[in-house]
Amino acid sequence: MIHLYDYVLSGNCYKVRLFLSIIGKEYEERAVDYYPGGEHRTPAFLELNPLGQIPVLTDGAVTLRDAQAILVYLAGKYDAGRSWYPEDPETQGAIAMWLSFAGGELMNSSAARLHDMLFYDFDIDKVRAAAHAAFRVLDDHLTDREIDHGDWIVGDNPTIADIACFPYVALGGDGGISLDDYHAIRRWMSRIKAIPGFTIMPGIHAT
Repeated sequence: MIHLYDYVLSGNCYKVRLFLSIIGKEYEERAVDYYPGGEHRTPAFLELNPLGQIPVLTDGAVTLRDAQAILVYLAGKYDAGRSWYPEDPETQGAIAMWLSFAGGELMNSSAARLHDMLFYDFDIDKVRAAAHAAFRVLDDHLTDREIDHGDWIVGDNPTIADIACFPYVALGGDGGISLDDYHAIRRWMSRIKAIPGFTIMPGIHAT
């Protein structure tokens, strides 16, 4: 049985919940009192993840941290059709590039959200500007993809690149980051919400 150490307001945890829902894989949720309880810093949790970060997924003898790594694992093990993480090296390389983007540049949106919602001490102007720069990169890429008749970040079908990038873009408003100027992103978000198995979280609605 898969166990997901989860916090309902975490966009990174949501990535994993969303993908598990889409592929129809059952799991057991183990809620982590991230805020205000700080359970992710307790000795028991640090045995699971010495970095003190969520999510963590266990599957039998396998223990994985980092949402992007977990998506790769789940797609490789449980997507029999290999559509979410195709086996050809070119596609895998492109997906890896966007997974890195999701765990890197797009986390500025997460930082803005943490500042506004949980009172983290970030330079809010700096992280919002960096988030807008990342959104512009993604919006330009999606615009180019639409010109080439592509609906998704990589390839002809949705992949884990889309799942990884979606949450902290969709949650941008929680950090004071408007999506009004990102037309291709908003169209892409609508396509993701139409995927069978799509599920919501606080701040992300079905429409």
